[in-house]
Amino acid sequence: MPGTSGNGSVTRSTLRQQLADALRDEVLAGRLQAGREFTVKEIAEQYGVSATPVREALVDLSAQGLLEADQHRGFRVHEYSVEDYRGIIEARGLVIDGIFQVLAGDRPGHRDPDDPRVLAAVVGVRRRAEEAQRAATAGDLTVLIGYDLRFWRELGALFGNPYLADFLHRLRVQSWVCAVQHLRRLDDLRGHLWSRHTDLVDALMRRDLPAARSIIAAQDADSLALIERLASG
Repeated sequence: MPGTSGNGSVTRSTLRQQLADALRDEVLAGRLQAGREFTVKEIAEQYGVSATPVREALVDLSAQGLLEADQHRGFRVHEYSVEDYRGIIEARGLVIDGIFQVLAGDRPGHRDPDDPRVLAAVVGVRRRAEEAQRAATAGDLTVLIGYDLRFWRELGALFGNPYLADFLHRLRVQSWVCAVQHLRRLDDLRGHLWSRHTDLVDALMRRDLPAARSIIAAQDADSLALIERLASG
């Protein structure tokens, strides 16, 4: 029956996304480390599901640049180099700057920064910024990553362009996957993690584009220097 077939399709699609999210979190948490190899069968047995949604989830993560597919050996967690990290930072900086210009009212955008709906959304973004900042100050990397990704996804959504927001999210995930393999070598991360989320929101609310750019430029420079130092041993 059409209805039954449709429900099954939705269920599989949902499971596929759940598996992709779970595996992405495993990579971000460092439990699936760079270079780790595994098969569809291993993951299916681990989660107690059939091979089809697992294969689909792994293909999705490969398309996002988090995994590498090998026709004969299965999949492996992608190993990003410092040069990759530098390129990702440059790319996300270009996307972020475009968002800043619209939020600051420097060029026509999809949403008016003074729109009550935008202002209400900013309240939620600031709340996420505070949560991310607390996690960064405490040196809690796993919690920070979750809040940081939500912060940037919600901030990106204010731009009104879902394609741009999705692209920024993908770049943020990739940058974290690259950084986390090095950051987890540190016993104490306090003082090493970016914690100026609320400062950034305040600058954007003032439409102070130079200040916002300065905050991000400092973050990018500091994070790149840290990863380069950790990668060099």
